[in-house]
Amino acid sequence: MAKKGSRILIGLVCEVCKSQNYVVEKNKINTTTGLKLKKYCRKCKKHTQHKEVKKLD
Repeated sequence: MAKKGSRILIGLVCEVCKSQNYVVEKNKINTTTGLKLKKYCRKCKKHTQHKEVKKLD
């Protein structure tokens, strides 16, 4: 049986090339604003800003 809670799956999309590179969980109660992280993009081959988009289940 799946856990019920405040954690949701989100995808992180590169702001440069618009490719989705990561899927992470976030707590929607503690983190109400959108995530923006500097992560490595395999398509761009460098570290770029990645922003949060909703992950469809």
